[in-house]
Order: sequence, then structure tokens, then C-alpha cells
Amino acid sequence: MPPSLEDSRRLTGPNLVSPGPGAILDVHVEAADLDALIETWERRAGSVLEAVGWPDERTFARPHRRGVSLAISAPVDALYAATEVNEWAFAAATTDLAGAGPDEDLATAAERLSGVIAAEANPALLALRDAAADRGVTFLSDDDAASVGLGAGSMTWPVADLPAAGAVPWDRVQDVPLVMVTGTNGKTTTVRLLAAMVRVTGRTPGFSSTDGVFLGDQLAEGGDYSGPGGARAVLRNRRVEAAVLETARGGMLRRGLGAPRADGVAVTNVGVDHLGEYGLHDVEDIADAKLVVGRAVEAGGRMILNADDPVLASRRGSGKARLVWTSRHPAEAPVAGHLEAGGEAVVVEGDVFVRYGDGRRAEIMRVADAPITLGGAALYNVENTLGALALAPALGIPDEAAAEALAAFRPTADALPGRTNLFRFGDATVLVDFVHNPHGMRAMAETVLRMPARRRLVVLGQAGDRDDDSIRALARAALRMRPHRVIVKELAKYRRGREPGAVPRLIRQELEAEDPDLDVVDAPDELAAARSALEWCEEGDLLVLPIQAQRDEVFELLRTLEAAEWRPGRPIP
Repeated sequence: MPPSLEDSRRLTGPNLVSPGPGAILDVHVEAADLDALIETWERRAGSVLEAVGWPDERTFARPHRRGVSLAISAPVDALYAATEVNEWAFAAATTDLAGAGPDEDLATAAERLSGVIAAEANPALLALRDAAADRGVTFLSDDDAASVGLGAGSMTWPVADLPAAGAVPWDRVQDVPLVMVTGTNGKTTTVRLLAAMVRVTGRTPGFSSTDGVFLGDQLAEGGDYSGPGGARAVLRNRRVEAAVLETARGGMLRRGLGAPRADGVAVTNVGVDHLGEYGLHDVEDIADAKLVVGRAVEAGGRMILNADDPVLASRRGSGKARLVWTSRHPAEAPVAGHLEAGGEAVVVEGDVFVRYGDGRRAEIMRVADAPITLGGAALYNVENTLGALALAPALGIPDEAAAEALAAFRPTADALPGRTNLFRFGDATVLVDFVHNPHGMRAMAETVLRMPARRRLVVLGQAGDRDDDSIRALARAALRMRPHRVIVKELAKYRRGREPGAVPRLIRQELEAEDPDLDVVDAPDELAAARSALEWCEEGDLLVLPIQAQRDEVFELLRTLEAAEWRPGRPIP
């Protein structure tokens, strides 16, 4: 089977395949033909880059299990044109491999592509970029706008109406502290903890996440803004005095990082999720994707890695960054050796958060005094808190301010919607969380088994874009909670190509194969699942409700029950 092109797109920032802007192709190719394709494409790409006047641009190839990603670097004012340059190189390579000449010869292609480049070119944009680099401030651009500086020190203009670089009042342009948080789970929680810490220092935080773009305490735009668009919305807002960006895998792979530089980055953990997308086929591939944030850290910046994650524990981050480990087990590798060598870490010792660095040991606060840890029972939130504490100095946050913020931060449905939200009804407890993958479900199980419960119930469902093995793994992870009942829900909003009932059927089959005596029932959606759980509930029970599609409706139901002082056994209003 000849190589086939699956996707062609722009890269607007540092990414998994290349260190900066350009264009990338996702290609399916048989393993036997891989080396020949890469060699031929590199030759063709080099010739066309030279022919269109881009001799200094580079080529990059990332082979993977199903094929290869082929990228070229390109000027930031010609990224659409760059996709056409890359596509010509691939088309020419495939015809070369087939023993035929290209449909369009190099001279003809160069003339056509040079016209496309000229039509897109924006010399003023490049001049502004270069002037910002000369002054050591951040430059950002997209289809609509370009900016220099960050947050309160930024200035932004339409790309079609840019000032001359010499006309910019550079004395008013500066960067504000900026950090990025990525990982499979825990990103949003860590971001919100850091924003709370910034507020305690008297500054206005701006942060982007899967919940939206936030300026200070206010939601500016709701929705998933964990990609480059959300990052730019924060970084160009002149109210922002410190920026915290949730940086999700999808945005990094599709477009690259939302900012070219950061004072610090954190990787919370690495787990199996979204396998098969963008050439990621195992947990090591996912780790590579998450660690792209390290490309943004400048010399002296901080890179936070969770040593309790077995995949991250084997990594060492970016060579430029100052590596800071976090751990609940500081006596174990790699933290113990790192500390012996004078390295930096934030750890749990006994029941206290402790910082090591600059030859000092500083106790920050007791774990139980941070409500988000549920008295230390929520181990995943202990890890998220460690990450926030380790990243805090990159935002200029002293330990005293961090501790004050953590002591006041409660994981309510308002402060941290869908993340370890507890509702009490008499002696019964309802736990609402966004947990949606096997890695997160296993962490949730650790917490649930530390909470008192006469009986346990779990609601379970999954989006249709996960592979069958991942869906089965989610079901097995939920069984670690030792539930007395499981309600399998349909997620119609997230079927994503699957037939109605297909995912619930797969979950039920796995549950029944693992535990034939388990009480398993079905629900048509999440709200119906929540009502069914509450109708089953008795005093002393613990209901675990992972909610993805109908969070607001479930919260409304629970708040209505709170207002009515509902207790188990009574009718549901």
C-alpha cells in the first residue's frame, strides 16, 4: 500500500516534532517503506525550500507505529503557504517512490508556491517579531492579531494594521510571570490552586482551562480553552498580572504551545488516554507529548515533574530548566539522589508539605490543613497541591501566601466544578468528579477506599472516541472501589461515531466478566443516573458520580436537595 496523507496543518508554536512554527503532515506508511519515504521526502523538501527562497528552514520527521509525521519550519507570516510547500514535497516523494515523475515539476511548483508565499507575506509582522526578540519580550501572532509583551505589559494590533517596529512605545512593553500546567489528570485543579495563590499576593491572575478563560475571579469566556486560543486570550489581556495556562495534549499536537516561553512548567502525571491520535500509541508517546512544555522554559526557569508517576520518574525534563521533583515518597528514587546532589523538591514528610532548595528545608503547612486533600485521603489532590507549591516560585509566590491560599481553598462546585465536589445528605456522601480515564479512575479509587462508607455506588460511562481496550480498562479501574452497585450511563453527546448503546454494552460486559455477581443497572443519561443513585442511597452510603456531559444539571439537582434538606429514603423532588 503506498503512503497516504491523513492530515496537513500549520504549527504555530513549539510542538512535539519541531521547536517552532511551520507545517506538518501526518502520513500513514507501511513499516517496510518508512525509511525510504523519509529520505525521499527530506530530499524533495530541501529542494523546494531552496527553490522558494527558504534555504535556512529545516525538516523534521517523527516515525511512529502507524506511520510518520513530516514537518518543515517556516516563517510565521507564511504558514498556510508552508502547508502547500510540504504537501508538494510529499506528493513528489510518493511519485518518486512509485518510479514516476512528479505531477508538477520543481520549477513550476516553485513559481506557483512563491506566489502563494508572497500573497501571504507580512513583513511588518516579522519586523515586530524581531524587535520583540531584540528586547527580550514575548511575541504572539495568529490569523487576526499580533502582540508584544504579556498581560498588563502587552500591546495588541490587527495583523492587517501593524505599526512599524520603531513606532512601538517599547518602554511600556513587558512580560508578566507565566507558567504552564499539563498532564493526563489534575491540570485544571493545579491551575486553579495557582490562581488562588496569585490572588493572595494582591495581583490579578489570568488563567485558561477546560472550564474557560478567567480574569481575576471572573469567567470571561466559558468552554474548553486549554489550547493556544485560550492562552492568547489570557496573555493579551491587560488586567492580567500573572498568567497560568492549562496546556492540553490536543492543542499542543494540533498547533503547538500557546506561548513560546514560560517561567515554569509542570507535568502532573502521564496516563493512557486518547491513544491513536496524532501518532501517540503508548504511554511513552504521551509522555513525549506532555513534555513538549519543556521547550518553553528558558534558562533558570522551573520544570516540575511528579516523581510518583513511574513514567515521569524516568525522565529528566528540559536541559535548560531547573528540575524540581514533587513526591509523597521523598526517600525513594529519583528524589533522594536529587536532594543529595543539592537539587530542589517539594515533598510530603509525615503529614507536612516541605520544600527543599538552596540548601534549606522549609515546612510549608500540614497536608490536612489544605481542604482540597480531604484530610490527606485524596492522594491525587495531594499530588496536585505539591505541583502547585513547586511551581509557585515561578510566579513570585512566597510559601506563606501559598499556604494561606491553600487553607482557604475548598473544592466546592463553585470554586472547582467537577473536581472532588462533596455533597452531604445526612450520613450519606455524594462525590462528583470529572474523572474520565483509567488513570484518573484508579486514583479516584485510592481516595474512595479511604473514605468511610457502608455501601458504595459508582456511575460509569465513556466517550466513544476511546478504543475498546481503554473502555474496558476504565471499567476494571472502577471495580477497585469495590462498589455494591454500578450504574452504566449512556453519553449521547460523546458517542463520537459509535452506535447508541455500544459503549455501555462494552462496559457492562467487562464488569460482568470481572464480577458476575455485581449489581449493574443502566441509565439513559447522567441526570437519570444521578437520580437513580440517590433513589438507591441509604444512610452511610457513598455515591461516586463521574460526570462529563450534564454537570450543570446534576449540580442543580444536588443543590435543590441540599436546599430541601433532603435525606436518603425520602422521595426525590
